[in-house]
Amino acid sequence: MNKRSFIKSFALTGLAIPELSNAMATEISLPKKDSSFPIAEDENYWAGIRNLYKIKPDYINLENGYYNLLPEPTLEKYLSIIKEVNYHASFYMRKRQFNERAEQNKLIASFTGCNPSEIVLTRNTTESLDLIISGYPWQKDDEAIFAEQDYGAMIDMFKQVANRYGIKNTIISIPNIPASDEEIVSLYERAITPKTKLIMICHMINITGQILPVRKICDMAHKYGVEVMVDGAHAIAHLQFKIPDLNCDYYGASLHKWLAVPLGVGLLYIKEKHQSKIWPLLGENESVTGINRLNHFGTNPVHTYLALQFAIDFHNKIGADNKERRLRFLQQYWTKQVANLPKIQINTPTDNERSCAIANVGIKGMKPSDMANTLLNKYKIYTVAIDGAGVHGCRITPNVFTTLKELDAFVNALMEMAG
Repeated sequence: MNKRSFIKSFALTGLAIPELSNAMATEISLPKKDSSFPIAEDENYWAGIRNLYKIKPDYINLENGYYNLLPEPTLEKYLSIIKEVNYHASFYMRKRQFNERAEQNKLIASFTGCNPSEIVLTRNTTESLDLIISGYPWQKDDEAIFAEQDYGAMIDMFKQVANRYGIKNTIISIPNIPASDEEIVSLYERAITPKTKLIMICHMINITGQILPVRKICDMAHKYGVEVMVDGAHAIAHLQFKIPDLNCDYYGASLHKWLAVPLGVGLLYIKEKHQSKIWPLLGENESVTGINRLNHFGTNPVHTYLALQFAIDFHNKIGADNKERRLRFLQQYWTKQVANLPKIQINTPTDNERSCAIANVGIKGMKPSDMANTLLNKYKIYTVAIDGAGVHGCRITPNVFTTLKELDAFVNALMEMAG
């Protein structure tokens, strides 16, 4: 593709940078699918996907939930963007950044099914949701509900506003293996009182990978006049859904996880009717209205946001359905092999509706920290230990570049460690 053709196609995605270098025009060439295999089990296809990543050979990485390394095509384009912004320097920051960031906002709105007036880019999930928690118009004795399995940074912010405004935090606990959606919904419903204003829930619990029935919880809460804020850090580009279909009031996510955008990009969705009552984290000019008044960001690494379009392109070329099927297949591939071993404890429901790539596994009689250290030091398998909130084990997070050979090595390690 020549430079002129590339710029034309680039403009069709919603962003046109007229002086991009030729390196930006690198095409993403994906392997061909073999129709004789279900896509999730087409090992040749996924080996071709793996070839688009530069994988560190020192260990098997099964901790891809924190930050997903970029595929090489996205990384190359990202580095070119950095050079382009640096080349224009102050001219870019004063003349181009605002329009081009707005175009990226439109892209993520389209990707998530949102109206552009209800979504903005942030730096991560914590920034998005802490902005809501800290900026909510709390009154003394108001109540909030969340689970002990929720992310610590948001729990800490709820504790801060409790000390600051005198609100009450009601903390529930989510069972690792629930009997039904109704069991989860009823846990939140029983905690609601006439003073409850806001419920925080995870779309996917980060320490176990359990998917919660978000729509059912939101519909229930709204019957009581209670608003719902969703932590979607692990759901965007992992599961197939559109944010408005969840019927939540607020939604925050990190795009450096399953969408593989460079570090430092998240999103915040706020239903339009709620935007005016939330106090901004940073002061904004009174002429700025709507959700943008909550998105004051100062001088920031704009090149990171510009990489969003290439991450979306890579995701779309694989296909959301293909990706979700593969991720779920990988999780079930290893969990089915060890689930019935006497000392193995699977802390994640493994049916399709309740989990996808992420699962948590423990070994009875072994501390999670010892388990993680043994996996890394003896077997060269990198995981993360979880020890709290009713969850005791290691979080296992494969990704599209993970091979069955790597998971076989992990299964063999578990079998040896469990005796």
